Amino acid sequence: MYLLQAPQVLELQTFTTMPASLRRPQRSVWADANRGGQPTDSFLEGPVFDGAGNLYVCDIPFGRIFRIDQAGAWTQVVEYDGEPNGMKFTDAHTLLVTDYKNGLMRVDVQSGQVTPHLQRRNTESFKGVNDLVLDAQGNIYFTDQGQSGLHDPSGRLYRLRPDGQLDLLLSNVPSPNGVALSPDGKVLYLAVTRGNCVWRVPLLADGSVAKVSQFFTSYGPSGPDGLAVDMQGRVLVANPGLGYVWVLNARAEPVMVLRGPAGASITNIAFGGPNRSTLFVTDSTHGSVLMHALDAPGVMLHGVLPANSKKN
Repeated sequence: MYLLQAPQVLELQTFTTMPASLRRPQRSVWADANRGGQPTDSFLEGPVFDGAGNLYVCDIPFGRIFRIDQAGAWTQVVEYDGEPNGMKFTDAHTLLVTDYKNGLMRVDVQSGQVTPHLQRRNTESFKGVNDLVLDAQGNIYFTDQGQSGLHDPSGRLYRLRPDGQLDLLLSNVPSPNGVALSPDGKVLYLAVTRGNCVWRVPLLADGSVAKVSQFFTSYGPSGPDGLAVDMQGRVLVANPGLGYVWVLNARAEPVMVLRGPAGASITNIAFGGPNRSTLFVTDSTHGSVLMHALDAPGVMLHGVLPANSKKN
């Protein structure tokens, strides 16, 4: 008989905190819409590592991207007219960014140059893209969240193929957010923030999806956000409203809860450090990056820039 056991509860530790010199305690258009007009000096998202072990994070309301070295020191890479959220490397120095304001953008982390990658679909603007993941074939899966939710379950999941073809995989999601792939690349996990859950999306050989199901159900004021998967196939879920990272087994049972400090908003996660077995977590409320060493490495992220991608 299989008996469900209570998850192990562990505390996240602080890796680094944004210096006061980089904070902007002021109102912004983004904060007016998403933080009830409350002055917000930063809102961190999109953690991703380069090949040298540097961590990159973005600051949504002020259109900034930062590099954090292994000692925790911050350097601003770029500030531009955008609202960057999810980020993944496509080569050694190019970040592909889901920008809520502008669509998919490319950022050269050496020069700071920002260029469009895919801004519109058939001349129609996106609702507001949120996060992305690349597979081994160079496909880019990304979410188009906007202000969708249970009142308007029209958020979308797209796949951009290497030849530039854009496939609409799902169009009925109440707030699609983080995305991650299983170790074999055959299943995509999709955070559904306003539905307070994670969906399981089988990716079929013919390019379609079928039998999409609800994998995990959370609770609280703000549901799942960023996702990651480790080499054991466990799904890790950033849950801002709870200040948790859920670590789920193959049955979607929480086997571990990584807990942030009081008032933390845990928005996104990335594996880094030696053997990619340390989890790094953005705490957007406090402008900090938290961390915890785990017993399995994260799935290796793919990064191949699609050729001939459309720029509309």
